[in-house]
Amino acid sequence: MNLPNKLTMLRIIMIPVFVLFMLLPIAGEADKWIALVLFVAASLTDMLDGHIARKYNLITNFGKFMDPLADKLLVCSALICLVELERIPAWIVIVIIAREFIISGFRLVASDNGVVIAASYWGKFKTTFQMIMICLMIANLESLYLFTDIVMWIALILTVVSLLDYLIKNKEVMRETK
Repeated sequence: MNLPNKLTMLRIIMIPVFVLFMLLPIAGEADKWIALVLFVAASLTDMLDGHIARKYNLITNFGKFMDPLADKLLVCSALICLVELERIPAWIVIVIIAREFIISGFRLVASDNGVVIAASYWGKFKTTFQMIMICLMIANLESLYLFTDIVMWIALILTVVSLLDYLIKNKEVMRETK
């Protein structure tokens, strides 16, 4: 259990605590700020564990499996909480989660064929805008509602564009070999 894997596990442990502060009245008005700090901290561990693993050659099978899973659990948990709090339409969350399932399945098929599909710039932009969107929606500041809506639409567009980019660039993965 190296440092990157410990950071991944920490992120997973933070998720239920984050959800509690998002959905239960624990600390009054401070709930959303505690949830926001937890979300940002968990998101930063995602960047940090990958950086450390690559820099110090600490990449493990555990990390390859759990890191993307922890990331998806964090984002999906946040989005589902935001639907519950009526801060984002459910259909947008369905599109975002469906994209993650499709890409995960696509990567699994590619892996079975010995192909590694690297993250694209579109995917990185999508992730950045989704994280900003989630932070803005957790904070739920009336003065930023218009900006939050704009970021939400950009995140949605980037979600679809990044999906299409993956599928088009890697269409050979889905062709049957004889």
